[in-house]
Amino acid sequence: MAAMLIALFAALVLIVVPVVTGSHTYTVLTNSMAPKFPPGTFLVMKPAPFGELKYGDVITFQLYSGKPEVETHRIVGFGATQAGEKTLITRGDNNGANDAEPVREIQVKGKLFYAVPQVGFVANALGNADRGLWTTLAAMGLIGYGSVLVFKSVRGSRRQAALSKSG
Repeated sequence: MAAMLIALFAALVLIVVPVVTGSHTYTVLTNSMAPKFPPGTFLVMKPAPFGELKYGDVITFQLYSGKPEVETHRIVGFGATQAGEKTLITRGDNNGANDAEPVREIQVKGKLFYAVPQVGFVANALGNADRGLWTTLAAMGLIGYGSVLVFKSVRGSRRQAALSKSG
């Protein structure tokens, strides 16, 4: 029963909540955000209006337009382009210097919603494209396990009732 509850909680935290909230999930791969977010930390980044981002927020942003690479760092300041576009100054918590390039609105993927330590490596091992398959298999396994428990409980109750009547 405990394993079933843990699996249900994990499914909620790692799959259901991110999907329902429109969030994106990432895994910390480097030490740039250590010690608070060491490698292996599973991050859920929720979309947030650019104008509402503030000093100290942890954001994930695209490094280069049209490329999938992203980085997750903390906002440590604000700036503007010569055209007046607001930009963000970011830095990894474990880095000694600010990131070389300011972050523009179009690059921001989301703001930290919540983080789960050590789970990111498991999520990466399952792969982004295969998570639906693994979720379905886990759900089927949990339903099967629950069915076996219910069957055994009902069978035990009937056996107990039969023994009570005969004795």
